[in-house]
Amino acid sequence: MKLKTNRSAAKRFSRTGTGKVKRNKAYASHLLSCKSTKRKRNLRKSTLVDSANLGGVKRMLPYL
Repeated sequence: MKLKTNRSAAKRFSRTGTGKVKRNKAYASHLLSCKSTKRKRNLRKSTLVDSANLGGVKRMLPYL
């Protein structure tokens, strides 16, 4: 039987060229007036999924 991909996770995570899993940062959607420009600029950048969470992400995305 084929495994199903979690569609919400598929929209949030992607694979890099070297095989790592990429994600976008949280806390950049509202209450931006109290955050500094530097902090908001750093939230725009993507980052890698931490090794502690990698197992759960791979379980949601078996074909990523």
